[in-house]
Amino acid sequence: MRLAPHILVQLAAGGSLGLLAGAFFFQHVMGLAPCEMCIWQRWPHAAAIALGIAALAVPSLLRPAAALGALAMAVSAGLALLHTGVERKWWEGITECSVGQGNGLSADDLLAEILAAPVVRCDEVAWELLGLSMASWNGIISLALLACWALALRR
Repeated sequence: MRLAPHILVQLAAGGSLGLLAGAFFFQHVMGLAPCEMCIWQRWPHAAAIALGIAALAVPSLLRPAAALGALAMAVSAGLALLHTGVERKWWEGITECSVGQGNGLSADDLLAEILAAPVVRCDEVAWELLGLSMASWNGIISLALLACWALALRR
């Protein structure tokens, strides 16, 4: 069965929406605070969702959106591989941790927020399924979404 390009774009953008929804579910419902590299992996999916909406709203944008969507998923897969390598100790990662934004807080309140913030390390697996971390699953799914974007571009 041959899917039309606009259906492939819907699948690809919908896949990114599903991954972001899952990330926010784990963060806000399950209480798993994301590390800095987890946050990085969210941005390409946000871009892919916006590209999908643009391509569906303005059909003449389908080809450029598909090209940029494929690029976004390549970036996502690359970031996921980088993060997986850090988790598996294949290479060293960043030395930052995730803390709150501190918008509008006094110096004392900001210090209290920083001290109360959970230290989230990028080199520790917070959750896994079938021996693969969330970063690894993101990489695998991002490659599948890359294929959807690429097929939409070719048709």
